Amino acid sequence: MGSTPKSSPPRRTLARSAAREGIGIHTGARTRVTFHPAESGTGIVFRRTDLDGAPCIPARLSSVTGVERRTTLARDGAEIHTVEHVLAAIAGLLLDDVLIDLTGPEPPVLDGSFQPFVEALEEAGPVEAGGEAVQLTVTEPFTVTEGEARYLVGPAPHLRLSVMIDFPHPLIGRQMGSYDVTPEGFAAELAGARTFGFMHEVEALRKKGLIVGASVENAVVLDEKGVVGSTLRWPDEFVRHKAADLVGDLALLGGRLRAHVVAEKPSHRGNVALGNAISRRAALAGRPPLDIRHVLDVLPHRYPMLLVDRIIEIEDGRRIVGIKNVTINEPFFQGHFPGHPVMPGVLIIEAMAQVGGVLLMGHLQESGNADEKVVYFMSLDNIKFRRPVIPGDQIRFELELIQHKERASRMRGVGYVDGHVVVEAEMMARVVDK
Repeated sequence: MGSTPKSSPPRRTLARSAAREGIGIHTGARTRVTFHPAESGTGIVFRRTDLDGAPCIPARLSSVTGVERRTTLARDGAEIHTVEHVLAAIAGLLLDDVLIDLTGPEPPVLDGSFQPFVEALEEAGPVEAGGEAVQLTVTEPFTVTEGEARYLVGPAPHLRLSVMIDFPHPLIGRQMGSYDVTPEGFAAELAGARTFGFMHEVEALRKKGLIVGASVENAVVLDEKGVVGSTLRWPDEFVRHKAADLVGDLALLGGRLRAHVVAEKPSHRGNVALGNAISRRAALAGRPPLDIRHVLDVLPHRYPMLLVDRIIEIEDGRRIVGIKNVTINEPFFQGHFPGHPVMPGVLIIEAMAQVGGVLLMGHLQESGNADEKVVYFMSLDNIKFRRPVIPGDQIRFELELIQHKERASRMRGVGYVDGHVVVEAEMMARVVDK
């Protein structure tokens, strides 16, 4: 999607720790959230200090497990609900590396807005952390639709949101707003906007185990005529809150987004779908890739069977993203459909497997015995070819480790060209001695 920016701004973290305490809006659990400084490159990470081993959950799209009325993250049996308010405050202040300790399953809702978290982070003192911030730059327009939520994404020098909502209520109706998401803009225009809900939905939502901790003290509650128990901070507080929720969900990209997002009826489900589409289409800067020299150091394959050009992301040793550039000079095009060149499906799967091999070899390198091992693939399941791959295409392979044992691992992979799925597969690999 165009050229990558030449440089990125410095990463930012916190100078010291700060905390807030209260009840969770959905779980009703009383919890304490503490923001800590983190080393450059850590990213945004939650840590459940109330659970054995204090498991960590990266604030990434790959950790999303729930999107009903809130965004839920999970990893290794640990779960955190309603992360969007905390993440919006962090992203709004352009923070890149923060460790977030949480003493329960959900951050406190406090007054229902993002402002208490902004105040806590400002109290902790944003500072430069060293290294370059990850930036995702949109260079060409595209659209995303998920249910009623629709998004148009285009280039912009920084994150700008134009949001429209439409609710059949006399105080809401159709509301629109545009916001520049800078630290100053977020604090002034969006941070104070509270979450909202309707009295007629309360019983049904509580039967689902939702809004257990909600009240007129931590949300804008609406009956048929107006607001119950409080007054609005802005007449359009509703669209401002939806815009800030979008900031929080887009923080799961793991970097700073440079784009103009036009959102119509955004939802958490739609926001996550939008994030996934952006991650596959935006130009990336600031995250060191493994170039072909590193790939050659890790994989035993050589011409004409080396089918990986670059690794652009390795996340927590569990997820990897690799690139294969398909050119007319590939040797297999001489004999595979001459005059109508199509990449053989078996080689597309081989390229995907090689990306997965890089991930597994990374685990071996950590143990110090990678030079003595090689990765063999044992089985392939649920293979689906969605569309042909032709010269000029760039395949983006995303693989996730779904089971990892000492000698054998299972991975799930998807290949994309221009954001469209071209192949899906599950594969089992075994590490053996050379």
